[in-house]
Amino acid sequence: MSFALPPFTVAPQEAGFTLAKVLRSRLGGPSWTDVRKLIAARRVKVGDAICSDEARRVKEDEVVVLLEHPKPLPRAAHPERLVVRHLDEHVVVVEKPAGVNTVRHPAELEWSEQRRELDPTLQDLAQWAIAHQLNRAPRDLNGLRIVHRLDKETSGLVVFARSVLAERELGLQFRKHTVVRRYLTVVPGILSAQTIRSRLVEDRGDGRRGSTKLTGVGKEAVTHIALEERLPGYTLLSCRLETGRTHQIRIHLSEAGHPVCGDKVYVKRANGEVFDDKSEAPRLALHATELGFEHPATNAHLHWSMPLPGDLQKFVEKLRGKS
Repeated sequence: MSFALPPFTVAPQEAGFTLAKVLRSRLGGPSWTDVRKLIAARRVKVGDAICSDEARRVKEDEVVVLLEHPKPLPRAAHPERLVVRHLDEHVVVVEKPAGVNTVRHPAELEWSEQRRELDPTLQDLAQWAIAHQLNRAPRDLNGLRIVHRLDKETSGLVVFARSVLAERELGLQFRKHTVVRRYLTVVPGILSAQTIRSRLVEDRGDGRRGSTKLTGVGKEAVTHIALEERLPGYTLLSCRLETGRTHQIRIHLSEAGHPVCGDKVYVKRANGEVFDDKSEAPRLALHATELGFEHPATNAHLHWSMPLPGDLQKFVEKLRGKS
């Protein structure tokens, strides 16, 4: 049975109900089985992301889209394709593909293995990849511990702790800002090398995270920006994090008047005007290109770099060709 439904905004009376219930109502009352199959088949988007959780409770003003065809997982979102750069008993470093969440939402932690396979996180993929390399069952391995994360549409290097020691020691290094984290990004216009310092708050006044000028409020955020390459109408930047606040690079660049190409969230100017992104970026043009830290057990300095993945490399080459 085929289903079609125009995109809709969650109404006040629908807020708080499950995605399955709201979708079923909007579709005119098909069977619960058919609705669950639609959601499991990756045909439903909430906001900008595919949602495969039928029990997710929707919020007022969220936009729900029923896709004509299932949206496949990124090709790299498979444990046998995930690139593992380093593995030992304490840490694992992997290359995160864009389009995959780093960790699972708390509401999804009780999902079965079968359900996780329909919409895996990087944490899932890394654990499965480790099990494959070690020829062990995933359930027989210690769970991966989160010490940092990347946004869903950001690609690049990620480390997970595999022991209590590693979680504690890496957490300490992140808090002391000794972990090397460098990103590549593309922004419109010309932006020179600089350091941006601000204090970030959950709500800057328009419902988005952002900087505040109020003293004693928010958390300090420091981003060191270097010029990598000037492109016709755009700039390829290198951004080194001194602190690692949520969406820090995206916020700092947007507030500087140069939002990351492909960003759909931090796109408003100070006067409320929305930036017009004409870059045709394939996704958020942000990539974690460098990662370095001291091994939590041996104190050896470990360092990795990862070039731009194919989609962003093609994007940059396309911009280079503009004149």
